[in-house]
Amino acid sequence: MAYDADNIFARILRGEIPCDKVYEDEHVLAFNDISPKCPVHVLVIPKGEYVSFDDFSAKASEAEIAAFTRAVGEIARAAGVADAGYRLIANAGANGGQEVPHYHVHILGGGPVGPMVCR
Repeated sequence: MAYDADNIFARILRGEIPCDKVYEDEHVLAFNDISPKCPVHVLVIPKGEYVSFDDFSAKASEAEIAAFTRAVGEIARAAGVADAGYRLIANAGANGGQEVPHYHVHILGGGPVGPMVCR
């Protein structure tokens, strides 16, 4: 899947669409999901143009990878879900249910998140 520079996350990064920001640094932006599935539902995105985890892991710099990984942990702690538990989800491609072609991780928590996968 090719990167679409007009996807909603790219537009948020360019400031064309507002978001409820909870974290930002040089490499990462995180914001509350507009349609949360749990009491805590934060989307964490790299600022670079990456479509999926495999794209990010192959092309991102060491600094970007480290910043993203550290940001996810920091955001989970700040959201108050680190001690009780939370789920990370990163969908990839059509079969993985990816809706926005920009790599992102969902942090879900604030209560039980249910079964691993529903059918």
